[in-house]
Amino acid sequence: MPPPLAGLPTDEAPLGRQQLRIALADENLIARAGVARILAADPRMNVVASCDSLPSLLAAIESERPDVLLTDVRLAPTSTDEGIRLAAQLREQRPEIGVLVLSNDAKPADALALLKPGSDGRAYLLKDRIYDGAQLVAAVDLVAAGGSVLDSRIVASLRATKLRVEQSPLAELTVRERDVLAEIAKGDSNAAIAATLFLSKRAVEKHINSIFLKLNLTFAEDISKRVTATLVFLAGPGSRAPA
Repeated sequence: MPPPLAGLPTDEAPLGRQQLRIALADENLIARAGVARILAADPRMNVVASCDSLPSLLAAIESERPDVLLTDVRLAPTSTDEGIRLAAQLREQRPEIGVLVLSNDAKPADALALLKPGSDGRAYLLKDRIYDGAQLVAAVDLVAAGGSVLDSRIVASLRATKLRVEQSPLAELTVRERDVLAEIAKGDSNAAIAATLFLSKRAVEKHINSIFLKLNLTFAEDISKRVTATLVFLAGPGSRAPA
């Protein structure tokens, strides 16, 4: 059985026995049918639309006036992040509609994008939650009431990411030192770094010496210092290969 859900703080309680109008959206017909069948076991859950694309879901929102949307992250026509973007759009245009995003992948970035505009009335769950009807119904209830639900595995992943950031030697660097290190990773000379960051060459040298000290590279050969510092930068959280 999946681990328990992680509810975010909310001032609202579930809606009790009130019937809820629900619109489903998923490109996979079998997935939609499975969710609809599970929800149908609870007489309060009234599935009023089953959609396979963003345009059909938008039409259903206008015609059926659902209380809650259950949507995949990805929907036609682009199959990228339509579910996340729709949730943000509804936050502005139809804030009374709750959105529960179901995903195949545990991607903290998607969950954070969903909750960033506001966590009330929003939930992000992995799709294997649909095998536990009680948890799925509870999440729908909570979202409809203005509450929030975040899959416990996403919470665990976010905590692990936070721990990696805190333990990374890059966490010791100042913002300016990280800027200098990013330029080192591009292979730029001290003079080029100074020109790019509008610093004096002496200031660049001081920043570089501080970087090497914080990364425990003070006693390495000069070329090894720059190569090793670059590798640390590229392996760090949130970094990417230099252009």
